[in-house]
Amino acid sequence: MTVSTAVSRNARPYLHGPEFEAAAQALRDGQYGHAELTEQFEAETARYLGVPDVVAVASGTAALQLSLLAAGVGPDDEVIVPSETFCATIQAIVAVGAVPRFIDVSRRTLCVDSNGVRDALTPATRAVMPVLYGGRAVDLADVRPVLSERGISVIEDAAHAFGSYAGTVRVGGTGDLTCFSFGPIKNLTCIEGGAVVPRTPEEAASLRELRTLGITQPQAGRVRTTTYDVARFGLRATMSAVHASIGIVQLRQFPTTARRRQELWRAYAAGLADLGVGLIDVDIDRTVPFNCVVRIRERDTVHAVLRDRGIGVGVHYPPNHLQPAFARWRRELPVTEQIAGEIMSLPFHPAMTAADASDVVSMLGQSLEALR
Repeated sequence: MTVSTAVSRNARPYLHGPEFEAAAQALRDGQYGHAELTEQFEAETARYLGVPDVVAVASGTAALQLSLLAAGVGPDDEVIVPSETFCATIQAIVAVGAVPRFIDVSRRTLCVDSNGVRDALTPATRAVMPVLYGGRAVDLADVRPVLSERGISVIEDAAHAFGSYAGTVRVGGTGDLTCFSFGPIKNLTCIEGGAVVPRTPEEAASLRELRTLGITQPQAGRVRTTTYDVARFGLRATMSAVHASIGIVQLRQFPTTARRRQELWRAYAAGLADLGVGLIDVDIDRTVPFNCVVRIRERDTVHAVLRDRGIGVGVHYPPNHLQPAFARWRRELPVTEQIAGEIMSLPFHPAMTAADASDVVSMLGQSLEALR
């Protein structure tokens, strides 16, 4: 079977076409940093999500770090977080001097649940950072009263979940600090970028200061020759107008992207049903899926066979509690450690068709049959 270009990649950026002219116009305008286009993107994203405000930033990682700072998380505070996530989640925690307290995930969803969060709470816990793996919303309703009583913030890592729903509201509209990534292969791409949905106007103002190196405008009435004050610690983490211009196009075309992602995931699910392969549940009726992940006991062998045949399979992600950089915070996580050797991401991006998914499933089936 000939392998198409579409299935030879695990993921790829998906552009609709008008992004090229939008970026060129932003370049011609000459405002390359934070500009009116950035604020337009913020406003249109807020309308789409159904929230009062959105703060655009340089990346999803910056969104997480700034959110931790805005929530008052700092040195030696503990942040409950799954090990099964991209390392950026953990690096953001470490960057503010906090301590990642790793917890296990569900075998069915690869997401944390209320019981796991409750069991991990300590007097040092200042935040919980659920990762919306694959785009699926995380329901922590059963533990929220305890978190509220203790003043513990929920900061959602929704890098995979733009466009998904949590019940009847979109992810981002749950009332938590929610962080999105708009990197190259995310559901919505700005090529690079991210955003935070703040909980209050005060938190939004804090995030905007933090993303601009702590710079504020001088108070009215002061006689000054300089044009700004540095009021606090901050980072250089603004989203440029060029990236925002791409995001505006992507947002307006997002219904097409969402439909293609859901259709592709359903095509995979239908094909995989006959193989006896476990499929990570993303709650597809409410989710715009970021990836399609299966569990296979012979993962390493199958992965090697498919890669040799030109199929762009991958692994998302190696557990962080086993990484050298985070070894000091290692805990025993039996579920995470088991699934780490079983999960495999199939090629998944909106340029693929149902026929492409069928080809991948067919070659996966052949590989399994040869092994068994």
